[in-house]
Amino acid sequence: MEFSADDEDFRGHLREWLAANVPPALRGAGGPGRDDEAFASRLAWGQRLAAAGWNCLGWPAEHGGQGASLARQVIFHEEYARSGAPARVAVVGEELLAPTLIAFGTPEQKQRFLPPIAAVRELWCQGYSEPGAGSDLASVATAAVRDGDEWVVTGQKVWTSLAQYADWCFVVCRTTPGSRRSAGLSYLLVPMRQPGVTVRPIRQLTGEAEFNEVFFDGARTHAGNIVGAPGDGWRIAMATLRFERGVAMLGKQVGYRRELADLVAVARRSGAAADPGVRERLARAWIGLEVMRAYALDTLGEAGGSGAEASVLKTLWSRWHQELGELAMDVHGAASMAVDTEAGDSAGELRAWQKLYLFSRAETIYGGSDEIQHNIIATHALGLPRPPRP
Repeated sequence: MEFSADDEDFRGHLREWLAANVPPALRGAGGPGRDDEAFASRLAWGQRLAAAGWNCLGWPAEHGGQGASLARQVIFHEEYARSGAPARVAVVGEELLAPTLIAFGTPEQKQRFLPPIAAVRELWCQGYSEPGAGSDLASVATAAVRDGDEWVVTGQKVWTSLAQYADWCFVVCRTTPGSRRSAGLSYLLVPMRQPGVTVRPIRQLTGEAEFNEVFFDGARTHAGNIVGAPGDGWRIAMATLRFERGVAMLGKQVGYRRELADLVAVARRSGAAADPGVRERLARAWIGLEVMRAYALDTLGEAGGSGAEASVLKTLWSRWHQELGELAMDVHGAASMAVDTEAGDSAGELRAWQKLYLFSRAETIYGGSDEIQHNIIATHALGLPRPPRP
């Protein structure tokens, strides 16, 4: 990717603003596995970003965005990660739902939902996975029936990140009774703060509870809060997943690069770097990171192709980060097996590297399991036959 002189001016301005405005107490806060950390402060930070005009860079200007080029979006995500600024709390609304509404929503939906997303006044969560339909999204059983001017939703979603804070949820549900697989699904926008919605936190290996079970027991939403036509939900849901794997991945890689640099420093201090096996694994981690960045840049904004590009990138980063967590445990040696008892908690607390290792176990599952990604790559990119269903 080529960056013009104007792009570099943009980078310099952004870098200066972040250096002057990121609260020191929030540096590094939040992120995968820790998304409920300092949430209220990060929400206020997100609103400050919005007020300064740093939100929604990729949205078209007519919808309240900046209409920024892909180059400038890449710059934003890379510089944001490089600054150590906290994980943003409104990403699901800004980077998943909003592009979906811009592409498929009605004028009324855009007018109602885009401004509060841009201002970080309303937060969103994603209602896809269910206990019996994780990566196999076409098997969802949550149902919605039309009742006058409303849809009535009944069912259960699971692994719903930040549902405890969300004002709204975009829910994939079955609106055609008796339909199977991807047929008969619809994409509904459902308010979370109503009597028919129950949110139950799920405790993770790390001790955090950023994701949840969500129960819809006759929850209601207005009939106009359906994106696309009834039964068209599969197409809309797949479009949302494509938006999910966009330029933000390049910012994530900057965070990975910082983690790798920190681990190299630990290995040098502890003497672990003297081990040829550790040195080789650190070198392989660096090579893997360069491959990820090159592939992400090469496929950025890919309009055509097989549709498997996002699946390749997902398997690259999830496997890489898991292996980094395993390497971190080996670099720390026996100390990696003990919790931190110096913080005054007699039970002890997990250290940052331990949390990374434990949470990374889930990275080959969430966002589409490796098995599903491999099937997509095999059938869409390599032209192999679909595997038989059990």
